[in-house]
Amino acid sequence: MEINWHLEPEEVALVEAIADRCISICRKYGSRDVSRDGILMDLIATHNHSCKLDLAKLAAAPEFDLMHDVMGIRRHLNRETAQLEGHFLPRCAAPA
Repeated sequence: MEINWHLEPEEVALVEAIADRCISICRKYGSRDVSRDGILMDLIATHNHSCKLDLAKLAAAPEFDLMHDVMGIRRHLNRETAQLEGHFLPRCAAPA
């Protein structure tokens, strides 16, 4: 499957802000095993193929909710199919 990496400019800004904030939180707590590019790719693949995200809500979410969603996506995203597995649903999923 070919992944669609396209986002609208306002979505790009939100995804970048989410990734930067996530990296900052990880560093704050001593975790260095995440990459900004990996977070960006996971969020875009999820948003475009598996589960539309409310990116504005995720960008403004409390630390715990932001990390729940980003790390949950990281853990449950099948990178070959771009689908979330294990019945994971991000807290900041866009309404259906």
